[in-house]
This record gives sequence, structure tokens and C-alpha cells, in this order.
Amino acid sequence: MEVVPEALAGMGEQIAILSKACDELSHRELIRLLAELATVMRSVPAVEHRALARLLAETEPCRLGEASWKKVLTTALRVSGREAARRLVRAKTLGPRYSIGGEPLAPWWEATAAAQAQGLLDDEHVAVIAKFHRALPTWVDAGTRAQADAELAGQGAGLDPQNLAAVARYLLAKIDQDGPAPSERERGRKRGLTFGRQQADGSSFLSGWVTAKCRAAVEAVWAKEAAPGHNIPDYELDDPVDADAAEPVEADETSEPAAEHDPQPEPCGSDPRTQPQRNHDALEALAFRALASGELGTHNGLPVTVIVSTTLQELENGAGIAVTGGGTLLPMRDLIRMAANAFHYLYVYDKHTEQSLYLGRAKRLATAAQRIVLHAKERGCTRPGCSAPGYQAQVHHAVADWKDDGKTNIDELTFACGPDHRMLDKTGWRTRKNAKGQTEWLPPPDLDTGQHRTNGYHHPERYLLPEDDEGP
Repeated sequence: MEVVPEALAGMGEQIAILSKACDELSHRELIRLLAELATVMRSVPAVEHRALARLLAETEPCRLGEASWKKVLTTALRVSGREAARRLVRAKTLGPRYSIGGEPLAPWWEATAAAQAQGLLDDEHVAVIAKFHRALPTWVDAGTRAQADAELAGQGAGLDPQNLAAVARYLLAKIDQDGPAPSERERGRKRGLTFGRQQADGSSFLSGWVTAKCRAAVEAVWAKEAAPGHNIPDYELDDPVDADAAEPVEADETSEPAAEHDPQPEPCGSDPRTQPQRNHDALEALAFRALASGELGTHNGLPVTVIVSTTLQELENGAGIAVTGGGTLLPMRDLIRMAANAFHYLYVYDKHTEQSLYLGRAKRLATAAQRIVLHAKERGCTRPGCSAPGYQAQVHHAVADWKDDGKTNIDELTFACGPDHRMLDKTGWRTRKNAKGQTEWLPPPDLDTGQHRTNGYHHPERYLLPEDDEGP
């Protein structure tokens, strides 16, 4: 078709015009340009999916001079074999399908394909949705899969990939509440911590798995004891290192677990546990004893402890998932066990109203009771896109700042992590409360491109539950 070369040539001319315009546009116009370019670039893969889908349905790679479709793409597009395989998989799930008789069929992930064609989803969004589909159990019927795909595609159109991943995890937990393991005993057998062989510099590699209950306890301790300025070793004080010049050390995710190097002793005597299991149980007990001792001081105005929020309905039913101040999802069975101890703060609210007690006081700093309510209400930093949990957040006057006659009332307070809290004093960002009591972050005019005002990362259920049912 003659129109194809003309269209491609026209695209080149338009790109040249836009490139030249970058030197003449204002800062606000440049932001608009970037947003529009992102929409166009996100829709381009949809054309590739249609082209590949037709090739896969109508011909064979040998007719094009190669032994496989992967080789066809690596040769024609000059991409790696891994990238070629990824594009072929995307084409099979997002491209059109054809019946045996040649009739066109909708893509497997129809809603995601449509959203991508409109430029609403980029490859990171699609990767999140693909991971969700791979994690779905085989017993999930086609109708539920299609409904879930439509839900994620619709939410992804207004969320960044990180927030969409939180929604996907929540939706997966709702569909497959039992998880892949059939029993609590088998889930517990997975736990274990192991030291690798000690290295020449004296360090050892630690690897393993911990339960949700253990993580909830450890993260509460780490929130205080691993904070900057705490527990600095003597040798660091004697020979300080420039933090800005120091090269960051990243964990090697490809390293083999220490258990592959050191054999695990078998159970012995009357104790049926293996050594790694005893290591895990000892760490968990140590963390809870430290929390119960009351010697860890305070963190952001509260004693260092485990903050857990749940709904009255889930607590009465003994089923569901609670959320800790560190963002850990805690099974209800573990929460019930933990609630028997007096050193935890358990906040229970009604899921239909989410009405909190009025705990306001005429002073600047929030009370401990107000902070507990914020852990349950906000769960973490409220700036859109921020994943900092409640343990790392500070109390912020959302309606009016303290210096602007703001009130320290629970319905006017919110959570903000340290960097975002400080940013409000240096930039044009503002916060306010909407009619639902949620905190909205308003960007400066130059950055206002229609992005979300509220942060749903800590509340993925807001995207999935109807407002007249269980949503806020």
C-alpha cells in the first residue's frame, strides 16, 4: 500500500518539527509535550501486535528465511533474543486472534489491549498485568479472568505501575484468598534462616524466608533501630565516610541462597525443628521480647511497637487480612494470636463507615492516639505514588499548616514521609481534604497534567470496591 510509506515519512517529519519546537516551548508546554508523547509512544506497540499476530496466523518463519519467529525478529529488528521472545508473547496475548476459519477474534487480554491501543498503558503497566495473569490459579474461569483484566486495565489508565502493582496484589488476594499453599502447616515449613560460610573479611551471607508474623515484629524494630543516626558502629565514628561520595552497595539478587552451600542439620532429639527453623523462631521471639520490654523508646511519637489495623467484620469472622504500620499484610489468624499481648496497638474500624473517634487537641503535635488513628486511616504517606509505610511517615496538617492557624484535629491531619513533608515547605505543592476525608495533593501549575490527587498505594481496595458497598 502506498499509504504506508507516506504515513511513515509523515511521522519522521512530525518528529523533526517537535524536536525543533523543544527549543522554543515554555516549561509548562514542555511538560504537556512530554505527556502527549508518552500517550503516542504507548500506543505504538498495538500496531506491532497486529502485525505479528497476522504473521503468526498466516505464514511460517521458514518462508521468511529463518528457522523460528525469534530469529525472524532478531534479524529484521536487530533486537536480542530475549526481547524478541517478549514481543512474541505480547503479540499472542494482546494482538488479535483468528479462528481456524480465519475469522478475527478478540485478544486474550482484551481490555488491556484496548487500553494500550489508546495510549493509556505503557510496557511497565502491561508487565504488571501479565504478572497478575501468570499468578492466577488454573481454576479461575474465563469470565473472572476477563473481569479482572478489565479492572486492572481501567485502573492502570490513571495509576503509575507501582500503584497498579499494589492493586493487582490486592485483587489476586481477593480471587485466591487461600494462596498457593493448601495448609498453614505447609506454609510454616517454608520458614527458615541460614548463615552462609564466613568470608575472609568476617562477614556472612544470610538467606531464608520469614512468616508474616515474624516480619511484622522485625519491621517494627527496624523502623526505629535502623533509622539514620541510630546504632552507629564505633569504627564508623572513628573513620567517617562521606555519604555522598560513597558508592552504594546493592544486594546481589542472583546469588545462590546460603542453604545451597551449607548443609542443613536434620532434626535431633525431642525438637522436631531443623536448625534454620530454630534460627527463625529465635529471631521472632527476640523481636517480640524487645517490643514487650518497653526499652526501645519511641518512634514518631509512639512507643516502638506493632501497629495493626483491621475491620470489625474481618475480626469477628476470623478471616481476612490486616495491615501493619510497615505495610505488611498480616493474616487474621496471626493477628488474633498477637492481639493477646498488651504491647500491640490494634485499631478496629467499621469497613462501611470508616468513621474514627474525634481525638483533636489544641496543640501542635499530634497525640499518640491520633497517630494510631492515622496508621489505620492512612497506612502510609499520602502523596500519590509514594510507597513509604506508616512507620516512616510524619504527621502533617493537611488542611492548613500550623503556622497558618491550622488545627491539630484528627479530621485535618494526615501522614507524609519525611522527604515529601519537607518538600511542601520548599515547592508549590499543597494538600487538602476532599469530601470523603481523603488527603489530596495539588501539584504546582507547571506539573499539573491531570494526575491522581490521592494516593491509593496503601489502599488498593479503593480502586476495586464500589463506593456504595465496601469502599471508602
